[in-house]
Amino acid sequence: MSESDAGRLPRPTAPSTPGAGRPRRAAPPDRFDRRLLAPMMLGSILNPINSSIIAVALVPIAAAFGAPASETAWLVSALYLATSIGQPLVGRLVDTFGPRRLFLVGAVLTLVAGVIGTAAPGLGWLVAARVVLGFGTCAGYPAAMTLIRAEGRRTGQDSPQAVLTALAVTTQTIAVIGPTLGGLLIAVGGWRATFAVNIPLGVACLVLGWVALPRHTALDATRTRARFDVAGVLLFAATLLALLLFLMDLRPALVWLLVVAVAAAVAFTVRELRAVDPFIDVRVFAGNLPLLGTFARALVAQVVSYAFLYGFTQWLEDGRGLSASAAGLVLLPLFGAAIVVSTLTGRRPEVRAKLVVGGVLLLVGCVLLLAVGSGTAVWLLFALTTLVGIPLGLLNLANQNALYHQADPERVGASAGLLRTFSYLGAIVASASGGAAFGARATTPGLHELAWIMVVAAAVLVALTLADRSLAALSRPARTP
Repeated sequence: MSESDAGRLPRPTAPSTPGAGRPRRAAPPDRFDRRLLAPMMLGSILNPINSSIIAVALVPIAAAFGAPASETAWLVSALYLATSIGQPLVGRLVDTFGPRRLFLVGAVLTLVAGVIGTAAPGLGWLVAARVVLGFGTCAGYPAAMTLIRAEGRRTGQDSPQAVLTALAVTTQTIAVIGPTLGGLLIAVGGWRATFAVNIPLGVACLVLGWVALPRHTALDATRTRARFDVAGVLLFAATLLALLLFLMDLRPALVWLLVVAVAAAVAFTVRELRAVDPFIDVRVFAGNLPLLGTFARALVAQVVSYAFLYGFTQWLEDGRGLSASAAGLVLLPLFGAAIVVSTLTGRRPEVRAKLVVGGVLLLVGCVLLLAVGSGTAVWLLFALTTLVGIPLGLLNLANQNALYHQADPERVGASAGLLRTFSYLGAIVASASGGAAFGARATTPGLHELAWIMVVAAAVLVALTLADRSLAALSRPARTP
């Protein structure tokens, strides 16, 4: 029997990873299994593409249903609400049951959400579709990070820099190309096309996940099947739900939601300290200050990037008078700058330098946004989006690489999920800030008010980076075991 026959291991250090019930040729023992790249990348883009593609669809949807901006804002918030709760939950499930099962379940939910959104008769149905979509798109990124860690253990290469770079380039560039794609879809098939695109994406994830993802990974030997912490999950969800509802509608009358969030957070902490197998091991995270710093940087960075993505896009349509497709084209340099920068710097280990340079450039872009007006030339708008695209290419890549090295290998899925949760907390803050700054219309004074919020967040990002001395160690090339 040859080494590629099903059920046989080529050598103890390089186990074969059988796919969906048929023989597969074992990957080389010292090389990443490239068959995993397609499902990993496709699964990881589901959330960012749906996060950004809706930016240019808000105005057409509002016109179709006669809804004000305050109601269509729920199309943004609903996805982030579901994702913020679902990411660490699904990440923990990935750590417990392996990436393949959760990846396939997420693909089915994405497909269902696409069908609901395409046929939705009212705004409420669209919000429901976005909630289902939020939970469905949670599995891709934690599954990818878990597979990368498993392949690192199998091959003995603890820092698969090229694979991490490919994943970062894919996710961050899809996020910024989303508005351009959304504009093209709306021009061809109307706003419903921005939901229908999830149908072929869901089918593709199902096929690739079933064929390519291994039933077992190199981490399965250390994985245990302890009782799932249901109480911890519920308390965590209650904490985030109350906090996010408060952030989405900042009014004195809703301060009670903040009180509920604090009480639930205290109960959650007490529960997790006593649990045998906690949903989130607060002892580990409390003792891992560098990882907490990465979460904090992700939060403030996404406040800026999502405020720009949604606020600037809405202003282009309302304040500058551009069409949805034209607004998408103006944002195209974001994609070009981010992918070029990530590709050129991805293999370099200087995490701290990327964060410092990215934070400073983002701060400069926010300051320049204060000078934008309704008569600003289109070429200057292109230049501004190009400038903002450069730090997007640096920050997401650097934070992802930092997480890979800082997280507990046995909880990398949950840690990756929490990174996305903090990112979407930033997105929720950005959405709430945009609603407070714009009101009924995205005017130029409102854009400037939002820009000041972005300036403060970018300054905090730079300060957090300069204060974190642990980043210097991550900037040195990793030794291969």
